[in-house]
Amino acid sequence: MQRSLERLLTTHVGSLARPPALLETMREKENGRPYDQVLFERQVRDAVADCVRRQVEAGIDIVTDGEQGKVAFLNYVKDRLTGFEAANDEPIMPESWKKEVADFPDYYHGYFNKYSAAVSPLRVLVCRGPIRYEGQASLKADLDNLSEAMHGHSIVEGFMPSISPRGFGRNEYYANDAEYYAAVAEAMRTEYLGIVDAGFVLQVDDPWLIEILSDPTLEPAARRQDAARHVEILNHALRGIPPDKIRLHTCYGLNHGPRLNDIPMREVLPFMLAINAGAYSFEVANPRHYHEWHLWETVKLAPGKILIPGLLGHATNYVEHPEMIAEYLVNYANLVGREAVIAGADCGFSSRASFAPEVHPTVAWAKLAALAEGAALASKRLWPR
Repeated sequence: MQRSLERLLTTHVGSLARPPALLETMREKENGRPYDQVLFERQVRDAVADCVRRQVEAGIDIVTDGEQGKVAFLNYVKDRLTGFEAANDEPIMPESWKKEVADFPDYYHGYFNKYSAAVSPLRVLVCRGPIRYEGQASLKADLDNLSEAMHGHSIVEGFMPSISPRGFGRNEYYANDAEYYAAVAEAMRTEYLGIVDAGFVLQVDDPWLIEILSDPTLEPAARRQDAARHVEILNHALRGIPPDKIRLHTCYGLNHGPRLNDIPMREVLPFMLAINAGAYSFEVANPRHYHEWHLWETVKLAPGKILIPGLLGHATNYVEHPEMIAEYLVNYANLVGREAVIAGADCGFSSRASFAPEVHPTVAWAKLAALAEGAALASKRLWPR
């Protein structure tokens, strides 16, 4: 994993809006209707090439494929793991959302309507058989597309997102959740190894950690115990992979609402930093967490580790000012060292394949350009000539 040795490097979290033509084909595919497989593969390949080119043009140093071929950052595993079936149940609302929805019912009534623009409805998965990884062909296509798209560009590094192991649905097969989670972790390890073996940095997307620590149905001690087990399982899945080949992304999820019930980041850090990754990506541009850069005045970052503070919001179409981005980057750099900071984003801009992504595509590119401009301003202050 590259470090910011002469200037601050830039990256983001991963998902970017898919082109409308690709969304049309993906919608047919995801709903079990006839579609042109060759056309779909070409559309994904072209979309990856275009989004890598545009990342470079925006000034992003560490790029990815925009998750163009995935229906969602999480549910794509339904096509890569055995043992799961789709159920007709209504999607289960995460426990951390329920108080927010109860506090702001009118807001969330309208908020949930946006999901109708996704190419595929949220489906409840149920584990009814042994879990194994069978997504080798899909993973190879993702890796080949990214490698081909990066060719000919001046790029510092490429990364590939992959979801952290946890329960992707209800367990009706394994004797208990511990066995269930262990099976998911062992299966996802195949994907983690494949990404690293292909020469890319593995980004583990881990929304579960904060969800576990936010669960209002558990006492604080039980939450911490469950979070510790989650960290242990994830570290086991990552065993043998050099930490400098891994970056962890943790966030407060896709709830683009008031967020009055977010837990403070200080409760997350001990668990986040216990995960064997070389870099840690987390939310900062979320206004509920602007102030938390002060945590690093007392929390010590281990030698060799990197912070990727998110300085672009994934829930608004405001374009952040480069001066604000620069100020925050300098704050972090002064606390943990300039070589240990990479400029990033809070979360993805299109976590699901949707005709109405969280951030409009034209705005997303402007946000990434602002991140690059802010990083350049901060670099001049941190590496004065």
